[in-house]
Amino acid sequence: MTSLVFAVLAAFALALIAGGSGWLPPVAAFHLLVAAGIMPLIFAAMLHFVPVLTRTGSPHSFFRALPWLVQGGGLGVALVLGGLGPRWLLHPLALVLALAALALIVWMRGRARACLGSPHPGWRWYGAALACLCLALLAVPPLVSLPAAYWPLRSLHLHLNTLGFVTLAALGTLPLLLPTALGRPDPEAVHWLRRYLWPTLGSVAMLATGTALAVLGGQELMGPLLAAGGLTLLLYPVLRLLVRWWHLFGPGLLFQDGAAASLVAALLGFVLLALAGLLHGFQLLQPRATILAFGLGFLLPLVLGALSQLLPVWACPGPVSPRRTALRACLTAAGAGRGALFLVAALAVLAGQELPALGLAALGLGHFLLALGRGWRQSLPEEAGAG
Repeated sequence: MTSLVFAVLAAFALALIAGGSGWLPPVAAFHLLVAAGIMPLIFAAMLHFVPVLTRTGSPHSFFRALPWLVQGGGLGVALVLGGLGPRWLLHPLALVLALAALALIVWMRGRARACLGSPHPGWRWYGAALACLCLALLAVPPLVSLPAAYWPLRSLHLHLNTLGFVTLAALGTLPLLLPTALGRPDPEAVHWLRRYLWPTLGSVAMLATGTALAVLGGQELMGPLLAAGGLTLLLYPVLRLLVRWWHLFGPGLLFQDGAAASLVAALLGFVLLALAGLLHGFQLLQPRATILAFGLGFLLPLVLGALSQLLPVWACPGPVSPRRTALRACLTAAGAGRGALFLVAALAVLAGQELPALGLAALGLGHFLLALGRGWRQSLPEEAGAG
């Protein structure tokens, strides 16, 4: 698992460098970030959390290999979109990724059925997220083959990936991950997960459909209004979660822990980008700026905050040890500052300052990588002893 994390972080760094330098076109750099970085990491997180949520054993080696398969497929997609391969390769690559997502859904359903008692509702968010990913990938072959349907299918593919797969997976994890990072329980987390799954999934469907209608044209305000309604409904559970954290844990505790502060920054970034999405829906903001800001202001603080909590557990398994504690301390140091930096980068993109924004994001990612290198040297003896 730790080697996958290093590969994912390398994909993040390469996406920022290639996108900022122009070596890859923006669409290829974004797919490098999401398909070769975020997607395999979400698969790995699901494989980590589902056995906990269903009180079952570790996954089979076949399923543990899925994140690597997904990263290879995502890298292939980014290279093809960068002009380094024939476009027909997108068909088999989309099929492989869809089959990987379907395999994970089947595995999760089996684990839920094998659970003694009722499984934790968080696993259903993962199933819904993977279903959105499958739909997004099924849109790829006609998207590539039918020029007349390109723009509406592209819009469906984009929104089902970002707001469907990534956001649903994040919202299914954060109510558990943030209290764990703080070492404090949240008695309402299960209730929140049960209550808001279907409304959130419905809002994603409204938003994806509305944006596709808006792209088709001839619908006047119907598409933008449907998308705006879906985005508004999607914001409601996110704001409820943020308000409850504020009252339950307090700002002092939330921003004192670097992992929690980064996760809060990610949700604040999501709210900001939802408002930017409303402006984009009414043709008041360019889609390129919104997509890039989504990556900088939501994805990066989300992933680095999650890794600050999860990577020490993966690197130093078993009971809590001094080395795990030291690695976590290195990764969470200045986490609040990194989160703020990514939010500023997202605002800079929305203001039209793309290159400075990429520089700020690279600074934040570089700081995390230096902290990881410093902490990793301290964890090597324990890792070697465990082997």
